[in-house]
Amino acid sequence: MTAKVLWTTGGGSGMGAASALAAARDGWTVVLSGRRPDRLEQVADAVRAAGGNAAVLPLDVTDADAVVAARDRVLEHHGRIDGLVLAAGLNTPARRWADQSLADVRAVLDTNTTAVVTVVDAALPALRASGGVVVVVSSYAGWSFQPGAGVAYSASKTALGSVVRTLNQQEAEHGVRATHLCPGDVATDFLDQRPEVPDAAARQRMLQPEDVGRTVAFVLGSPAHVRIDELVLSPVSQR
Repeated sequence: MTAKVLWTTGGGSGMGAASALAAARDGWTVVLSGRRPDRLEQVADAVRAAGGNAAVLPLDVTDADAVVAARDRVLEHHGRIDGLVLAAGLNTPARRWADQSLADVRAVLDTNTTAVVTVVDAALPALRASGGVVVVVSSYAGWSFQPGAGVAYSASKTALGSVVRTLNQQEAEHGVRATHLCPGDVATDFLDQRPEVPDAAARQRMLQPEDVGRTVAFVLGSPAHVRIDELVLSPVSQR
């Protein structure tokens, strides 16, 4: 029987990488996309070392034509798409009205929101055929207003809730299911984009990428008649 195929964006590090590893342990074939081929290869090697199957497909998710071409390559090589984990993300240290630049705002919105819609749109015919599942890795800031998250980031992640709701409402007849996953603070390289970068002690109190990976694997492994519309995951220290 052909293994289910999971296409993961932001797969070269952090939550995307951890999700791919967790899914591979559950038997998924994972296709890893992101902008850094060397990091993707490292994750693929880790998947294979754990006995899983992985393929590397470098991609800038903000390039709509490249997304379509990548979708075609996934289908050409694997014949199906059963799941998406959309974990590519961006923020900027200058995130207040007083210091933000419109170029940075556009880049954050393009990466965090528009790219999610672009990848889902490209993969949707294959997801309809498989009754597939989509996990949109959003943020605690997409579930509850967080003043420090920034103008662009907060807007981009809040919008993902509506993206998921419309997908679930309109595509349920095809068996497509989507989850708006909203993690709190996670100890990844993404924290380096904060105006004040947390130290090692602070990161130890946060969620770890593996915590999110296990959660994604739970969503991916849920029965076809179960839809997890939204899931919030927080470290105990987060208030």
